[in-house]
Amino acid sequence: MTMEDTSTRAMVAPAVRRPTRKRNVLTNAKKRPTAWTYILILALTGFFIGPFIWLVLAALKTPAEWASLPISILPKEAQWNNFVDALTDMNFIGYAGNSLFVATTYSVLITLSSAAVGFGFARLRAPGKKALFMVVLATMMIPQILTLLPTYVMFARIGLLNTYWPWVLWGLAASPYMVFLFRQFFSSLPKELEDAAIIDGAGWFRIFATIFLPLSRPILITSFLLSFTWTWGDYIAPALLLDLDRTTLAVAITAWYQDPNGNVIPTIQAAAAVMYIIPVLLIFFFAQRYFVQSNVSSGIKG
Repeated sequence: MTMEDTSTRAMVAPAVRRPTRKRNVLTNAKKRPTAWTYILILALTGFFIGPFIWLVLAALKTPAEWASLPISILPKEAQWNNFVDALTDMNFIGYAGNSLFVATTYSVLITLSSAAVGFGFARLRAPGKKALFMVVLATMMIPQILTLLPTYVMFARIGLLNTYWPWVLWGLAASPYMVFLFRQFFSSLPKELEDAAIIDGAGWFRIFATIFLPLSRPILITSFLLSFTWTWGDYIAPALLLDLDRTTLAVAITAWYQDPNGNVIPTIQAAAAVMYIIPVLLIFFFAQRYFVQSNVSSGIKG
C-alpha cells in the first residue's frame, strides 16, 4: 500500500464518520420530550384530578358558600367539622365495614376463579377450547344494565335478597377480563415447567397451585385491586339487593346527611365522599407498579 493511498483513506474516514455523529445527535434530540409534551401531561393531570380537588374544596365549605352565586372556589374558612359530622351523623364505620367485607370477599373469589379458568384455557387441551374462549370474551360486550333485571328476579326467587350471597356467586363465576389476563400470562410461560412437574408425579391442580399461581403474582394483585375498586364503588347492585341496614357505604352516603326538612346537606355529603375515595386512592398509589407489570407480563401472545 502506497503512502498516497494511506493519506486518501485517512481523509475519507472522518468524512464517513461525521454523518453517523449527526444522526446520533438528531436521534437523541427526537427522544427528548418537548415543552408541549409537558404541557399536555399537566393538562391531562388537571383534567383527571380536578373533580377530586373540587370535591375536597366543597367539603370545606358551609352550605351557604356551596349555594352562593357567583360560585366561590375557595372557602372563606375551612369547615373541618364537616368531616366530623360525616363520621358521626351515621354509622360511617359500620357501612364502611360492609363495603370492605363485600369487596374483599368478591375480589378474592373472582381472582382465584379467574386464575383457574385462565389456566385451563392456557395449558389444558380440549376440543373447542378456542371457540369457547371467544365466547367468554364476547360476554364482555354485554352491557351490565341488560342483566340487571334478570339477576334481581333470579336472586329474589331463590331467597338471596338482603344477603351477601350474590357477591359470593358472582365471585365464583370468574370475570371474562380477568380470565383473559391470566390466560395471556399463563400462555407465555415455558412448557418445561409443567413437563417437569408431571414427571415428578404432580397433577394439574398441584401444578396450578404450586407453580403457575405463585408466578402470576402481578396479575393476582392487579385482578384483586381492580375487582376491589369496582365493588367498593358499585352503587347499583347494593341499592337493588340490600336494605339500608346491610347496604354498603356508597349507598349510605346518598341516603343520609339530611337536615330536619329532609334536604340533603351537600357539604357533609362531600366530606363523606372524600373519606370514601381516599382508601382506593391509597391502594392504587402503593400498587400501581403491579398494574404496569401485569400489562407487560400478560403481553399479546395468543
